[in-house]
Amino acid sequence: MSAKKQKYYVVWDGHNPGIYDSWTECQLQIKGYAGAKYKSFKTKSEATEAYRGAYQDHIKKSKTGHTIKSISANKDIIQHSLSVDAACSGSPGIMEYRGVWTDTQEQVFHVGPFSYGTNNIGEFLALVHGLSYLQKKNMIDMPIYSDSRTAMAWVRNKMVKTTLVKNDVTFQHHKLVERAVQWLQQNEYKNPIIKWETEKWGEIPADFGRK
Repeated sequence: MSAKKQKYYVVWDGHNPGIYDSWTECQLQIKGYAGAKYKSFKTKSEATEAYRGAYQDHIKKSKTGHTIKSISANKDIIQHSLSVDAACSGSPGIMEYRGVWTDTQEQVFHVGPFSYGTNNIGEFLALVHGLSYLQKKNMIDMPIYSDSRTAMAWVRNKMVKTTLVKNDVTFQHHKLVERAVQWLQQNEYKNPIIKWETEKWGEIPADFGRK
């Protein structure tokens, strides 16, 4: 197994702005800080140069053509949050899902691709994965955005209503769903789950850009 590459984190706006060499230290500076501005860099020299400049200079364009700056400028969006989404080519088809920090669009987790899944299942798994991740990181109050009302309802009801047939091909998907439902039944969470308003804000930051 290859060693994990070192990253450096610049915090322009947080409890203690500066450059940090671990995500754990960076989190301490942004957790509970409204409107925190931060970003990761591959080298210390890049991070040092970035810290001397402005946060806006290092915003990348998303796959949808929107910039993080445009998201940050929208006061209706809670910046310090997690956004999740899924992609599925066909119904059923090859499915994957992921979660990103809403303000920086930095990927937090990515799972898949799996064969013969559905978008609704992916959206549901992404939400539960996000809830589990935030609980493990003790980020129990952080909101999660999803653009799927179906997935939100499944999480709320702790029940999945899918038409995906059960057979040897879909066994893995149903096993993941069962595990996610079990997690919901065995755990309490405080994280608000908020509907992403696509028509007002554009595509959710976790979108795979394949529409």
